[in-house]
Amino acid sequence: MALDVMYTNGVIAAREKYLLKDKISRFAELSAEEAFRALVESGYGGGETVANVYDYEKLVAQEERLVDEFILEYAPSQAERTYFLSPRDFHNVKALLKATYLNESAEKMLAPDGEIPVPVLEKAVKEKDFSAFQESNPELYKATQQALTAFEKKDVSGAEIGEIFERANAERLFKVAGKNRTLKKLLERKIDMINLLTAFRAGEEEIAKSKYLPCGRLSEKTLGLVFDENQENAENAFKNTDYENFVSRCFVAKKKGLPLTDAEKMLDSFETDYFYEKRYELKNKEPFLYYVFRRKAENANVRIVFVCLLAGLKEQEIKRRLRCKGV
Repeated sequence: MALDVMYTNGVIAAREKYLLKDKISRFAELSAEEAFRALVESGYGGGETVANVYDYEKLVAQEERLVDEFILEYAPSQAERTYFLSPRDFHNVKALLKATYLNESAEKMLAPDGEIPVPVLEKAVKEKDFSAFQESNPELYKATQQALTAFEKKDVSGAEIGEIFERANAERLFKVAGKNRTLKKLLERKIDMINLLTAFRAGEEEIAKSKYLPCGRLSEKTLGLVFDENQENAENAFKNTDYENFVSRCFVAKKKGLPLTDAEKMLDSFETDYFYEKRYELKNKEPFLYYVFRRKAENANVRIVFVCLLAGLKEQEIKRRLRCKGV
């Protein structure tokens, strides 16, 4: 049974003071050892025992577990719980199936438990029996059947299997979002941004069409404007929309022959930044969503900082890679 939203928002208000906030940026100004000491002293990692800076990942993993526990305890409804946890089920089944057919271990590819414990998924993959998910998660069941059929082909690619599960995951999230306007809006925008990135990477419209995810708001015709020989026509089509800046950054990178790094950062950050822009107007279930997205973004940034520090990158280069202004 979901807890009262006002009670949950009170819990969040009390816990927000433990967020790292601008400390993350300051870590980039320190040596790896100094930053690690400051991270531990801040309470990050929930008291997890670590030996040295090379154990930073243990702290991140513990924080991720704590976020999962918060979701399970305080999610306002099943929709929010599924939105955050269900994607892991699709990822884990995909990883287990790939590992089985490649005769490899899936251990390093697996994510933490989603809504379905990993051992349950392992058993289903081993027995090739996914009937237990047919009613509870029909999208996952359908994806497994499509993947098993695809694996019968000798030339099936990992990308093809990935697309099956990505498409099914999008359908699952769209269904569970239901009448939750905020979740639905977030999902639609995320899918649109993924489809735009796919189009810019694909280079050919037919390839992009074969990879488009369902449930976004942009039609295939609109997305196809990315391939217009007149770049101005395409940019004008997205002017004064939620995607104007995103598309512009894609075109800049394309013109310079650079990776789509800036657009990818926007995609990774957009949920947190969406709530940051309206942070003084959040109501009902929105504080829960913003808090969880902030925690997830914070964990991603901690990982970025220590990977970069240990690799010897300079302060400005590290700060340039950080995600989210709304953390």
